[in-house]
Amino acid sequence: MSEKKLAINEYLKADSDYLRGTIKQGLASQLTGAFSDADQQLIKFHGFYQQDDRDLRQERKAQKLEPLYSFMLRARVAGGICSPEQWLAVDKIASDLTESGSIRLTTRQTFQYHGIPKRNLKTLIKDLDRQALDSIAACGDVNRNVMCNPNPQQSSLHQQAYYWAKRLSDELLPHTKAYAEIWLDQDMLVSSEDTTVEPVYGSTYLPRKFKMAVAVPPDNDVDVYTNDLGFIAVADNDKLIGFNLVAGGGMGTTHGDNRTYPRLASDFGFINAEDTLDFAKAVMTVQRDWGNREDRKLSRLKYTIDKHGFEAFKAEVERRAGKAFAPSRQVIIGDRGDRYGWVQGLDDKWHLTLFIEGGRIIDTPSARLMTGMRAIATIHQGDFRMTANQNIIIAGVARKDKAVIEQLARVHGLWRDELSLSRARSISCVALPTCPLAMAEAERYFPEFMDRIDELQLANGLGQLPIVVRMTGCPNGCARPFAAEIGLVGKAPGRYNLYLGANFTGTRLNKLHQENIDEAQILATLNDLFAAYRSNAETNEGFGDFCVRTQVVSAVVDAARDFHG
Repeated sequence: MSEKKLAINEYLKADSDYLRGTIKQGLASQLTGAFSDADQQLIKFHGFYQQDDRDLRQERKAQKLEPLYSFMLRARVAGGICSPEQWLAVDKIASDLTESGSIRLTTRQTFQYHGIPKRNLKTLIKDLDRQALDSIAACGDVNRNVMCNPNPQQSSLHQQAYYWAKRLSDELLPHTKAYAEIWLDQDMLVSSEDTTVEPVYGSTYLPRKFKMAVAVPPDNDVDVYTNDLGFIAVADNDKLIGFNLVAGGGMGTTHGDNRTYPRLASDFGFINAEDTLDFAKAVMTVQRDWGNREDRKLSRLKYTIDKHGFEAFKAEVERRAGKAFAPSRQVIIGDRGDRYGWVQGLDDKWHLTLFIEGGRIIDTPSARLMTGMRAIATIHQGDFRMTANQNIIIAGVARKDKAVIEQLARVHGLWRDELSLSRARSISCVALPTCPLAMAEAERYFPEFMDRIDELQLANGLGQLPIVVRMTGCPNGCARPFAAEIGLVGKAPGRYNLYLGANFTGTRLNKLHQENIDEAQILATLNDLFAAYRSNAETNEGFGDFCVRTQVVSAVVDAARDFHG
């Protein structure tokens, strides 16, 4: 029998000497602003991607220049919490070492930098390290940034949930010292001859990316069901006793390839809190050993579960964990939005959530967001919490400090009184000009698009109806568009696929309604649907639920069967 042909990334990982490759040599080369093709795959494990400015590609090609290469680096910040001192350093790095001069809050509760020249990478990573921050495993075929509900007003329960998010992040880091050797100039400690270097991952790591989240009901701002592995907190009198474990979520799909589909995580059962790590490692190692390493389009955990069957996968997880799942406990999954403005916590501290459109913190003529955040960080005595909706919480504010922080937020354009209920729940990916996968605009166009949505809702008397609207430039799903009541996914410049029918709480996927349509067609379609909703909606019915009930789209119950069917 002939040996299976693996995806090229599998050979690259196996031959990389535990993610070292020739990154150090590529970093030293001044002949190009890029890394080699092989190292471009390996640097993802170190937390960054090679990109170029697509707006300038043709101009530079005409000038016989290579593309204007730069790098996007994503930090690892479990649960999205950082101190004011860390924020000030993050701000300075953005100003001094990136071409974009901005901080981008992500949909996974961390921040990323865009436009980093290769010559600045090492300095940037060292500067992060001085603040106890890093980008290890923020990308690549490993467990990525672990999300956790940032709701600070549930102080006791949140701290217990955050403990597990942080511990999962730390315990499931790759053990290789390649990051420290290459970026922090530490001596080489182990090599590929040491087979114990990666006890969980092995020398070829996971077949594909792996995303994890901890949710504290009723909030579902982390979109727990869209993750490969989710832990839904179960409490008894504010004491965390365990989690309902869900697994097999993931947003990415490929246009025109019906073998691929988004999927929401399946409910496996209840686990005691003390067994969390055992079950997490069991799920990850089953995926490591059973996952598809021949075709990366089919490598995520969702396909592994569907290929082998839920019961078989569950049984193997229980075998490896040495424990059985108990029946899931009843929990209520509610809103996925953030609470804007001031909210008082149980510890008598106050917390201010600020809407950051597209997650982009930058100074512009209309709003000086970076300057404002810098001013707040200079005086703030609590912490900052990044949310999965690309927003920021100024957490732990004493009553006496509220007025000055609010004034700073207002003066610098961080406070937005006019925010509509739908815009408040909207998110988008970066897309053009830096993302190499983008087929259409997202972040740069989305604010204008949301202006049109706000106008349509007001014109139809639906200004008080919150609708989850999301946009991405491609079907990889970074802004979780397939879990949105209205999802726009880029198909070509200025054209999108329109998906409808997810529910408000994120427990049902949407489905394709119209393909490859432009803004005028999108708005005309939504205007008709808004008018129909105004006339025919049932009491307290969400827009996505209305679209399913009235058969605008059919419900996606089994993603493998229904999403394309």
